[in-house]
Amino acid sequence: MPKILAKNRRATFDYDLIKKYEAGLVLKGIEVKSIKSGHASLKGSFVTIHNNELFLTNANIPPYKFAGNPKDYEPTASRKLLLHKKEIKYLLGKSKTEGLTMVPLSLYTTRNRIKLEFALAKGKKKFDKRETLKKQTAQREMDRRMKNY
Repeated sequence: MPKILAKNRRATFDYDLIKKYEAGLVLKGIEVKSIKSGHASLKGSFVTIHNNELFLTNANIPPYKFAGNPKDYEPTASRKLLLHKKEIKYLLGKSKTEGLTMVPLSLYTTRNRIKLEFALAKGKKKFDKRETLKKQTAQREMDRRMKNY
């Protein structure tokens, strides 16, 4: 069972998720140690495409605190994502033609490898967000009443 190391909680509130993907990350040793100790943040991050390659942009991964203070280390640097070419071409086409975006959802470990789950998503409007909150509140209220029934 995968261990979740970081989660983007705003993603499901701000976006309608269409399809989820799993990608590997190209990381340095101090980044791996930092992520596994729970210091990564996906808040405000997104997935971009440059030269037919996917990159995780604006994710905050501070250096591992016991590794000293490495020179030329940037916590919010872009990190390359590893996917099959067929998937990259599909995502490239979807993001250009339909105006969809790619939003990171979570960082987790699978067989000692750090993976990123991201989704192809469409942004929600303000009234959509209000509708989602109403549904969540109604569901919570139903669950409370069924529990006490």
